[in-house]
Amino acid sequence: MSRIAELTERAAALFRELDDLPLKERIDAVNRIRRRLHEHSPFAGEPVDCVQWVPGPQVAGNDYNPNTVAPPEMRLLALSIEADGFTQPIVAHPQRDGGYLIVDGFHRLCVGKKPGRIRQRLHGYVPVVAIRGERGNEADRIAATVRHNRARGVHSVQPMTEIVVALLQAGLSEAEVARQLGMDDEELLRFKQVSGLPALFRHHDYSQSWD
Repeated sequence: MSRIAELTERAAALFRELDDLPLKERIDAVNRIRRRLHEHSPFAGEPVDCVQWVPGPQVAGNDYNPNTVAPPEMRLLALSIEADGFTQPIVAHPQRDGGYLIVDGFHRLCVGKKPGRIRQRLHGYVPVVAIRGERGNEADRIAATVRHNRARGVHSVQPMTEIVVALLQAGLSEAEVARQLGMDDEELLRFKQVSGLPALFRHHDYSQSWD
């Protein structure tokens, strides 16, 4: 028997003990085993390598997500999860109180927590992968949300404007905001113009007017 086959057989014998545990303890054990496996994985630097099942009430949405989903798309999302299961985990920042703050997947969370067959099937849990910002502050969390959403979502102009303003007022440079949010200089300038706040232009270089 090869070394890999031997390890797999020993692990299978251990995992069979999970079947005798009550549901909540079994879920907790599965999460802990996944975290231990993650520590030894060649892909330990990738959040998706360690999906955890978290009680729905411990996962909260944020108040700075500019992504919008129309009712028909929400119904389609619910149908997709009901028919195919959760194929994408919720991406979230772990909080000090043991909860999670969503970076990406608010609408998936809504579907998972809504009373009905899906929540019953999930036993009240939702799949979560945890990420941490470069510094773990609110600006990093906001930027992570926007990065996850921009490539595929429809962003309302006003919420995006508010995010740009918040990041600039938090002390990030224009270059840093543009890099974090995946914008070019012209796009960032348009959001500043929409804000109508003169203070955002105090360091802006203006061309000389014609005589």
